[in-house]
Amino acid sequence: MFKKNFFGRIIPAAIFAVLLSAANTSAQTKLLRFPDIHGDRVAFTYGGDIWTAPAKGGTATRLTAHPGIEVFAKFSPDGNWIAFTGQYDGDEQVYVIPATGGVPKQLTFYPAKGPLAPRWGWDNQVYGWSKDGKRIFFRSLRDSWSLPIARLYSVSVDGGPAEGLPMPEAGSGDYSPDSNRMVYSPQFRDFRSEKRYGGGQANVLYIFDLKTSETKRISEGPRPARDAMWIGDAIYFNSDRDGHFNLYSYGVSSGKTAQVTNSKQWDVRWPSSDHEGRIVYEMNGELQVLDAKSGKATPISITVPDDGLARRPSRISVANNIESYDLSPKGERALFSARGDIFTAPIEKGPTRNLTHSSGAHDKWPAWSPDGSQIAFISDLSGEEELYLVPQDGSKPPQQITSGGSAMRYQPEWSADGKRIAFGDKDGKIHVVTLADRKLIEIVDSPRGQIRDYAWSPRGAFLAFSMAATESGVSHVYIWSAAENKLHRVTDENFNSGNPVWDPQGNYLYFISNREFAPQISNVEFNYATNRDSYIYALALRKDVKHPFPPESDEVSISKEADLLLRPPGRSTCSATHLRVQGSQGNHHRRRRRRLRDVQRRLESPGAKRAGLCNL
Repeated sequence: MFKKNFFGRIIPAAIFAVLLSAANTSAQTKLLRFPDIHGDRVAFTYGGDIWTAPAKGGTATRLTAHPGIEVFAKFSPDGNWIAFTGQYDGDEQVYVIPATGGVPKQLTFYPAKGPLAPRWGWDNQVYGWSKDGKRIFFRSLRDSWSLPIARLYSVSVDGGPAEGLPMPEAGSGDYSPDSNRMVYSPQFRDFRSEKRYGGGQANVLYIFDLKTSETKRISEGPRPARDAMWIGDAIYFNSDRDGHFNLYSYGVSSGKTAQVTNSKQWDVRWPSSDHEGRIVYEMNGELQVLDAKSGKATPISITVPDDGLARRPSRISVANNIESYDLSPKGERALFSARGDIFTAPIEKGPTRNLTHSSGAHDKWPAWSPDGSQIAFISDLSGEEELYLVPQDGSKPPQQITSGGSAMRYQPEWSADGKRIAFGDKDGKIHVVTLADRKLIEIVDSPRGQIRDYAWSPRGAFLAFSMAATESGVSHVYIWSAAENKLHRVTDENFNSGNPVWDPQGNYLYFISNREFAPQISNVEFNYATNRDSYIYALALRKDVKHPFPPESDEVSISKEADLLLRPPGRSTCSATHLRVQGSQGNHHRRRRRRLRDVQRRLESPGAKRAGLCNL
C-alpha cells in the first residue's frame, strides 16, 4: 500500500517534470531576424512584424501587426522610440513607433522602388539614428539609375524632406561616437549570395570624414566586410574571411584587425549594436548577445506567443509553385514537383497523386523511368541531397538510392534501358549510379562551372555533355563511354559548343555552337556587334552516315519553244490561251506576266497578222 501511494505520487511528478523540461526546450522560437538592442530590451522581426523581448530572454511582445512587412527595427539613443521600415501603404517607407507600442508615424513619402526580387532586399532600409536622436538615417534607391547603386539619407523624427549624406554611393553605415565621421560601405549586397564571394562587388569598409570628405579604407582582403558598428575606438564588422561569417574588430587608433567570434558551423547574421559595448546578432535562427569587452557571446531564449496558425496542418494549392514537369513515357499522366513534393496528374481522367508527402523535405527534379514504372527525384530528406526512387502509382514509400552527398544535386537523367541514372551537382561533377548494385561513380569533375546539359544516347551506352575544361573558358562537347569509362572530346577547341542532343536513330549528335561571326556595324559609332553567332550543328557519329542536308540547287526548266512555234501553216499560235499556258510554266512574278501580256497584244494586233508573224 505504501509503495503504491508512494509511486502513485512520484510518477505524476516525474511526468510533469519531463513535460516542463520539454516545454522549456521547445520554447525557443526560431527565425528571429534583423535584431537590435538597447538597455534591457531587444527588438527583432518575426513573421513580418516587429517584436520586443527582454535582453536576457523571455516572452516577446508584438509592436506591429500589419499584413505587410515591418523590418530593421532600430532603438533611438534614449530607448524611447523604434524606427523601422514598413509597408503600411504598399511600398517600403521609414516609420517610427514608441518602444512600448503605439501608432506608427510615417517619415518618408518618396515612392520606393519595387517590388524587388529577394536579392535586392527592400528600399528605404533603416540603419540607425543620429547620436542626438533627432534624425534617422536609411539607405534609399531614390536617386539611383541602377539597382546596385544606393545612397544614405537622413530624415528628421519630426518629419520633413530627407537629406542625402555626403557619400555619393553608400549601402550601409554607422556614425562615430562624436558624429564627425562615418564608417560605410559603398556597395549594397546585404541580400545577395555574398558568402565566399571575393569579386569586385564585395562589400568594402571605409571611414569617411563628414567635414573634410577624407576617405580611408579599413577592410582588407578580397572577402566582404559588412554590417559595420562603431563602438568607442573600435569598429566591429561581419566578414567570412575564414569561411564563415564572424565578427571582427578594427582598432581605429591602432589600425589592427582582430577576430572576435569563431563560429565554424553557423554564420553571424545582421549584427547590431547599442554603441555601448553589446552586439546582438542572428545565429541559427536564434539571437545571441556579445559583450564587446569580454568577447563572450550569450544565447538568449525568446518565445514568441502566437496561435501557431502557420504550423497548423492545412491544404494549400501548389498550382503557382510548380518547379519542374515531365510526362510519362506514353503521355497518360503528367509529372510535377511543386512546393517540395512530387505529384502526378492525369491528362484526362483520374485523381492527382502526391507520391512523397514530405512536408519536412524539398523533393525536386522528378524524372519518369523509360518503362513508366518508377520516378527518380532528388530530395534532402536525409539532411543532404540524395537520389530517390518511388513507384509511379505511389504504392510504396520512396527509397533512397545514394548516400554521402555533400552538395546540391541536379536533374536525374535515365538511360534508355533504365539501368543507369546520371545527375550533376553544384561542384561541377557528374555522377552515374547503376541501379542493379547501386554503385555510384563520378565520371567527370569540371574545373570551371557546373554541368547541366548531360543527355544519354538512344541505347544508354554513352552520355553527352559540355564543359569548359581549359583555361580559355571555351566550352566543348564530350562523350562518356559507359563500357570504357572514358571521356572523348568531340568538338574542336576554337568554338563554344553545348546543349548536346542525340538523334533518336543514333546517327547524329546535335548541339549549339558559336561559329558564325558576321559583324554588324553601328550606325552611331564605329563599333562591331556579333549577335547572331549561335546555330544548331549536327555531328555524324559514324563514317557511313549520310549528310542530313545534302546540297540542293533550284535550276531553271527550259521550255521547248521551238516545238510550240513550228506548227503547220494556217494554225495560229497567237491565241491568248497559248500565251497564258506558256506564262504559267515560267516565272510567276508580276513583271514577267506584264511582259507576256504586252507580247500578246502585239501579236494579236492587225499589223502583226498582216505581217504574218503568227505563222512563222
